Amino acid sequence: MDPVIIVGAGPVGLTLALALARQEVPTVVLDEGPGKEEPRPARTAVLRPDTAALLERLTGTALDHHGVRWTGWRSMRRRQVVSEIAFAPDEPAPVHIAQHVISGLLRAAATDQPLVEIAADSRLDSIEQEPSGVTAHTRGPNGTYWRGSYLAGCDGTRSTVRKLQDIRFPGRTAVERHAVAALRTELPWKDQALLHRMPPWRSSGPFAGEVTARPLPDGAWRLDWLLPPGKDLVTPELLVARIRETLAGWTDGATPAYDLLDTGVHTVHHRLARRWRDGRVFLAGDAAHLLGALGTQGLDEGLRDADNLAWKLASAWHHGPHEALLDSYQAERRAVVAARLRATDQALPGLRGGGGLRHIVPGTARGHDALLTDGHLGRGALGAPGAYTASPLAPRHLQGEIPVDTPRGAPVTDVQVTAEDGSFVRLRDRLGRGTLLVLLIAPGTGVWDRKHWVSAGVMPRLAAAVTALPHPAELLVAESYPGAPAHSVLLVRPDGHLVTALTGVRPADLYAAAEATVGGAVEEGVGVEAGVR
Repeated sequence: MDPVIIVGAGPVGLTLALALARQEVPTVVLDEGPGKEEPRPARTAVLRPDTAALLERLTGTALDHHGVRWTGWRSMRRRQVVSEIAFAPDEPAPVHIAQHVISGLLRAAATDQPLVEIAADSRLDSIEQEPSGVTAHTRGPNGTYWRGSYLAGCDGTRSTVRKLQDIRFPGRTAVERHAVAALRTELPWKDQALLHRMPPWRSSGPFAGEVTARPLPDGAWRLDWLLPPGKDLVTPELLVARIRETLAGWTDGATPAYDLLDTGVHTVHHRLARRWRDGRVFLAGDAAHLLGALGTQGLDEGLRDADNLAWKLASAWHHGPHEALLDSYQAERRAVVAARLRATDQALPGLRGGGGLRHIVPGTARGHDALLTDGHLGRGALGAPGAYTASPLAPRHLQGEIPVDTPRGAPVTDVQVTAEDGSFVRLRDRLGRGTLLVLLIAPGTGVWDRKHWVSAGVMPRLAAAVTALPHPAELLVAESYPGAPAHSVLLVRPDGHLVTALTGVRPADLYAAAEATVGGAVEEGVGVEAGVR
């Protein structure tokens, strides 16, 4: 079967390529550039713990060696500390890392992966679809025709794929603007991020009253100053003056020594593509959506797009296309991003304009700071990973379903599990292989060798039920899972979202849930937005 064609060799495109390779699907990545990304220290990303774990699985590299995992978060207003959060050493925390470092790690892993072919200097010119596949033509030094089974447009804001498919991209322009500086200096909060609203020092020039500081490796920091609405020019002189003023204010004295590494102006747009699927063509990342106001992270959502799409394309590539499964990519991901954009748009007037947020928070400054903190830390409506609660793949009418601390459709909690070979691994390490995960909660199994319990109790019956499922699945065992009683069984999708939790071994319910998860129990048209095909 022909490979999947991926247009765009940025973080989202390379993540999708590696995620498909992990599931034994070949890809061709069309890179319109020369195969390198210019280092820009001021262009960074904050990754939530589960997306950071996704990149670590795909690259085989701990991101802590290349970025900074926050040890804490501090929110200040004027001179007062409004809130302070400390992350324990073993507690999941956001990771701040330069985007060109992410791309470099992914490109190095893709270069070593025989199932991934990167075609540099290949600019997309046209796309033709047929019932059996898709053909892409590229121009440039390596211009040629490429034949693929599917095509994914991961080619950014000005996506050629989106334009060729005539997909509208409505939204709002310049929702927020920030002046950005990456510099090396010493600040009082090692490895802690800071949000400072209305700092007490008096400033001049086109700057509003909010600045964020986020640590980078080797003593570097990224500082973002919120700019007021409009197109006021931020000159180098104004930015340097604000850097010196801000650093002096934070260190209660003269401006400390600093080394300026990079500067820029970051403009946040909010846009959402009307369609994310057009036959065998899909959109992901900035080609499908733009967001980023109030601390939300666009790249983080793009990586979630790739993780969601990869296992569905892999299933179609290996087992034949199932329209309900492929349609669910748009139904799930577009709904989650749209909800985040709506939440941000609702919060913006109160947080930036001084009015009307009483229906969300009481209107106090502390409530506003808490809402912004949620966006930056990946919590609440502005930042928490989306749950596919209304997914067309969600199973219906399971009599043995029970609630656990993870809502149905939300990302599972990472716990230690025993794999089928008897090894102890993390649950997240088993994700992304294209298989469903069946997790039995069995207290006491962690202190006994697997050979003593693998043939005892409910295990033989559960193992037989897993073998009979309509999609490949792996049976795992855990001592505990938050909110799950002993002997309950959890079904987890390949991208780590919870399908259901069942009380005991219930083969019929487990089969029905697995069948729905891969689209087998979804009626034609259910949950699919109009105009997808």
